[in-house]
Amino acid sequence: MKISRMKALVLGSVAVVVAGVAVGIAYLAFWDTKELRYRSQNALRNGIARVGGEELAHRGVSLDSTLNCADSPGWTKRKMRVTCTSSTSDHRQVQIIGAGEDATQDQYYTILVDGRPLVQNATCLGADCRKKS
Repeated sequence: MKISRMKALVLGSVAVVVAGVAVGIAYLAFWDTKELRYRSQNALRNGIARVGGEELAHRGVSLDSTLNCADSPGWTKRKMRVTCTSSTSDHRQVQIIGAGEDATQDQYYTILVDGRPLVQNATCLGADCRKKS
């Protein structure tokens, strides 16, 4: 059986399209594993208290006292919001704001020292930013 150029071109094009679709499905199924680090409001509040302190220490900011974390007004199970406050050893105000969105699986963290951003819209803080081996 002899295959003409046109048939070979059509079969090759179909094979490329099928391979591209297969790669796209594999990516979505296996590699796009975006998920929230903290799945509940309580976990987010406790996690920020822990990793926020680590992040501040890593950046050379020492706290006068532990972080005091509270739920931000308007939070829901689907849109978690937490604010933590403390002060530095040289009496500057520290505020850490954390948010997690269930629908998009996005999370963001901002650290303000004396009202100025030290970290802005980071997707992770402290040890959570380092890959686990």
